[in-house]
Amino acid sequence: MQFRQQALAKLQSPEELDLPVRFARPQGWLVLSVTVVVMAAASVWAVTGSVASTVSAPAVLTHGEGSYILQSPAAGQVTAVLAKEGERLPADSPVLKVRTAEGEAVVRTVAAGRITALAATIGQIISTGANVAAVEKVADADDPLYATVYVPAENAASIPEDAAVDLTVQTVPSQEYGVLRGHVKSVDRTAQSAQQIAAFLGDSQLDEQFTQDGRPVAVLVKLDKSASTKSGYRWSSADGPPYGLTSMTMATGSIRLADQRPVDWLLP
Repeated sequence: MQFRQQALAKLQSPEELDLPVRFARPQGWLVLSVTVVVMAAASVWAVTGSVASTVSAPAVLTHGEGSYILQSPAAGQVTAVLAKEGERLPADSPVLKVRTAEGEAVVRTVAAGRITALAATIGQIISTGANVAAVEKVADADDPLYATVYVPAENAASIPEDAAVDLTVQTVPSQEYGVLRGHVKSVDRTAQSAQQIAAFLGDSQLDEQFTQDGRPVAVLVKLDKSASTKSGYRWSSADGPPYGLTSMTMATGSIRLADQRPVDWLLP
């Protein structure tokens, strides 16, 4: 009973009725303002912003036209090796002499290029169609290098024209010299078989490395040139490595895909 009387007296008391009501402290208004600004910025970015993503895949440095595997047109015994590894030869140049049942045959280059591998030695018995050499299609020492990146087929449609590419070259310490810069020149929209890769690279062993996760798509990358580096190409570091690059060098390519919107809005 006494508690009820005190409560009624408190309600009837006019004290503090003329004091202003404080809805929030200044700190609370500050937190609310920051929250509103952040939410507004996030909403604007969700509508107008984009997310950049990349795809990484194995790559190899080559000349633009690739290589081919030279095969013997006749069966017999190799009597002479007329070319050396690393030698550049014009088309129809002699590479081997083979003694056959009908006489001596000469194995010649099909197109101009550089001998990257010789699989035949003097005295060896070879059959018709045997692989005797790998020839890279390069006629001039100044022909530029390209990179061929073998990306998963499902990523091919997301690679835009002239997309930026960073290449980590196996023979170049990236911690010291950075990565090699380039841009996409073309995208082969057809998935490559192991046989096609082997024929282009002139190496029947590399195809397994590029097809471990299925048939890939070949992306040709033009390397950015630079007159201020020893290699003649642009690197993420100022000078790059103090030596040149050679074809058939393995690398890993990181290709920037087309920008994507972070939010897909569903309209009625």
